[in-house]
Amino acid sequence: MRHFRFLVVGNAVSAYGSYLDMVALNLFAYALTGSALQTGLIMALRLATGFLTGFGAGTLVSRFDRKRIMVTSDVTQALALIVLVLAPTVTQAWLLYLVAVVTGAGATLTNVALRSSIPEIVGQDQRVRANALLATGRSIAMVAGFASAGVLISTLGYSGAFLIDAGAFLFSAANLARLPITTRGGGAEPGPGRASQPSGVLAAQLTALRYLRLTPILLALISLRAIDAFGSASHNVGLPVLSTALDPEHPATFVSQFWATWAIGNIVAQRAVARWATRTGRTIGERAFAVGAALMSVAFILTFTAPPLPLAIVVAAMAGVADGFTEIAYTTRLQSAPDEQRGHVFGFSAMAENLGFGVGMVACSFLLERFTPLTVVSTFHGLAVLLALAMVVALSLRRRSTK
Repeated sequence: MRHFRFLVVGNAVSAYGSYLDMVALNLFAYALTGSALQTGLIMALRLATGFLTGFGAGTLVSRFDRKRIMVTSDVTQALALIVLVLAPTVTQAWLLYLVAVVTGAGATLTNVALRSSIPEIVGQDQRVRANALLATGRSIAMVAGFASAGVLISTLGYSGAFLIDAGAFLFSAANLARLPITTRGGGAEPGPGRASQPSGVLAAQLTALRYLRLTPILLALISLRAIDAFGSASHNVGLPVLSTALDPEHPATFVSQFWATWAIGNIVAQRAVARWATRTGRTIGERAFAVGAALMSVAFILTFTAPPLPLAIVVAAMAGVADGFTEIAYTTRLQSAPDEQRGHVFGFSAMAENLGFGVGMVACSFLLERFTPLTVVSTFHGLAVLLALAMVVALSLRRRSTK
């Protein structure tokens, strides 16, 4: 855990760069092109790249050294941002598309490689605590990234913000490269010729699907996570609309208050879970994850009823607590898969989450033109609530039948 804490710091710095990058790239794309369509295409390309990378990420992290993949991913993202800064203005417009591809692929690869490595780094018995530490670092990085983006861009310009992004990725890569950690079980040396690995990306996906068919609870968890991502798209698009309707003069006020409160609840939940895991040595079950997913969706629906400020703070905190809890529960459960299958499982999960979020973004963008934010968010998150409750009932019935 001592080495893992250094990894958490490096990953949080890298995550800070990613969140700052999200804001800076989108604003820079619009400022450079003056086109909302091109800005949307760049965002869509990043999501699509993340989805396609998830398709092959399982194969890569199962056949090659995961630590090296993460270091290469960070360095590549840093170099892409540096090239964008140094490039002439006339070439920056098309370079934005390249940067979107590199950052979308890099984020997915790092996510899959790191999540699948945690049981080997800290041991299966410490993975709940490790996941909580990692999630806490990323939550703090998200708040810092979004909060500082406006200040950095206004004072240093886009080039300064991109160079800070690049520095964050390089710090993460250097920090990870020096850590003496093991990212693969069994002491086997990874390599493209390992006989135990299926040849080809498609064959690897079929192998992962066969494994998931033999463990239907994991397939159910991934399905719920994808629907959850589908619902999350609705509140990400709908919150600015709701905030503008509540206070047209200061449209950013409600959004900022909500995400700040959400982040506090998120961090509190993650630290509470870490202490609970340390004290009890227990893990989190599938039913708890499903209940947490349902509560999170209910909280987001309640947010769009525009409750009074004291109740809005409670609801935002509840959404953050449930989100933090489900993130740890989900990751920990998927990490129980054998090492040779874990990379494929997380790659499949990344694919499902990116697909759910991407489809949700497109669908709710159209629906918000015709319906109120409350209607759209209630519909999208309502699907997640129904699926989560169905999972709770199914798991309860299975437990009774086995007694």
